[in-house]
Amino acid sequence: MDARFGNAPSAEEMEAIARAAMEGLPEPFAAHLKDVVLLVEEFADEATLDTMGIEDAFELTGIYEGLPLHEKSVDQSGTLPDRVRLFRRPILDEWAERGDESLEHLVRHVLIHEVGHHFGLSDEDMHALEELA
Repeated sequence: MDARFGNAPSAEEMEAIARAAMEGLPEPFAAHLKDVVLLVEEFADEATLDTMGIEDAFELTGIYEGLPLHEKSVDQSGTLPDRVRLFRRPILDEWAERGDESLEHLVRHVLIHEVGHHFGLSDEDMHALEELA
C-alpha cells in the first residue's frame, strides 16, 4: 500500500464519514433521511451481487434498498426501513485507484448517489445535490 494513504479506515470510521455527509445534506433532504438505516459492510453479499447481476464484488460500492419516497404509501406500513449500504473494500479500492481525491469526497459521492435513489432523483439531480452538500 502506498505510504501516503496510511492505515485504511475501519468500517466504523467510514460510517462516521458517511454519517457526517448525510447530516450535511440540506433541507428538505435531511428531514427525510432520519429513518434511513446506514450500514458499512466489507463487501456486498452474494445474494445482492446476484440480484444486481454483478460478478466482481469490487464493482459495487453502495446500494439503496427500499422504496423511493414518491412510491411510498400507507399500504407499505410494517415493512423494513429503507437502508443505504456502503461497501468499504470497493470504496477503498476505488479511492486508491483514483488517487486524486479525498476519501471523504468519495464516500460522500457514493452516499449521495444512493440517497438519491431514496428520493427518486436523476443522475443530474444527484450531482446538483452533491454540489449543495
